[in-house]
Amino acid sequence: MSTFYDFEAEDVRCEVHKMEEYRGKVVLVVNSATECGFTPQYDDLQEIYEKYQPDGFEILDFPCNQFANQAPGTNAEITAFCDAKFGITFKHFAKIDVNGENAHPLYKFLKEQQGFKGFDESHPLTPMLKSMMERKCPDYMETSDIKWNFTKFPIDREGKVVARFEPTADMDTVDEKIAELL
Repeated sequence: MSTFYDFEAEDVRCEVHKMEEYRGKVVLVVNSATECGFTPQYDDLQEIYEKYQPDGFEILDFPCNQFANQAPGTNAEITAFCDAKFGITFKHFAKIDVNGENAHPLYKFLKEQQGFKGFDESHPLTPMLKSMMERKCPDYMETSDIKWNFTKFPIDREGKVVARFEPTADMDTVDEKIAELL
């Protein structure tokens, strides 16, 4: 059986990084987009990163253009946008697919470990997401596919994928989970 540490991914500088580099750390893996209604979550992610990075926490950011073409730029353009607009200091990886036959192997693994459990009903964008999902993929509740940008997977210090947070999850809940894992 695979573990988080068995995978590797290319960063925005075309350098390959083995997830083994993160052994013993708490990691949050997120698929992102620069032109999404959830893009302001970059502020929350950077705040969480700054708060916990000294304690052995890392965020791995994987831009993805599979959701309404909301990450259209090149890797360099996406990185420049994130750094200039949000002051991002966590790791940017190269743009990938998270679903379908070209899905990155890491994301195939993450989805196998933590399936979709639904959107946060209290989030104002949930009705729109549910309506869109019902039209595009009526059985969306039964698949583990990533539904939208800013889905987050926390990984504990032993490399276990311990949860899955949809983009509608309250960022305080994400923060609490990270604090619990540290």
